[in-house]
Amino acid sequence: MSGQLSSERIGILGGTFNPPHIGHLICGQEAHLRLGLDRVILMPAGRPPHKPLEEDPGAEHRLELCRRAALGDSRFEVSDLEVRRPGPSYTVDTLATLHAQLPDSELFLIVGGDVAAGLPTWHDPEGVLRRATLAVAKRRGTPRESIDSALAALRGGERTEFFRMPGIEVSSTEIRHRVQMQEPIRYLVPDAVASYIDEHRLYGGRTPS
Repeated sequence: MSGQLSSERIGILGGTFNPPHIGHLICGQEAHLRLGLDRVILMPAGRPPHKPLEEDPGAEHRLELCRRAALGDSRFEVSDLEVRRPGPSYTVDTLATLHAQLPDSELFLIVGGDVAAGLPTWHDPEGVLRRATLAVAKRRGTPRESIDSALAALRGGERTEFFRMPGIEVSSTEIRHRVQMQEPIRYLVPDAVASYIDEHRLYGGRTPS
């Protein structure tokens, strides 16, 4: 990423991506469109600090799944920054590294409303907000009042931007369950992701075509 142009508006879409699905990509697409971003970086976590990772096939598989998900779409790229870094994947450390690599770029941390409401519990949340504008996908689930209340207590929270996102009721947990039950996951994930899951027998099953 060090050779990229400066003065870009760059979205960071992090997560476990276990596996990535159409909801992740639509969220990234809508942030790209609504916020006028130049590109969106998918940032799979190496070791998420906030929750245990269920049925983890390994960070390398999740990284490759993200690469497969982003194939052919110039709006997306995939970073191995958190996968390669030892220890917990703290967002504030990731943003600090990106700022060092891209000092003239404006960073936007793309999250869902539930994540935004929980931001005060993160490691150094104000450090996160100093380094990136929080970009929150507006969708059903977490009330706007809960998000505003959580962010009001944090310096930098007032710069938060919201963007609309279609309601996509897909989760990684559901996809893993469908694989285990040998149910199809086509149309819920990109074809390249489904093929990789099948090829490597991830999540304890084989998906029908």
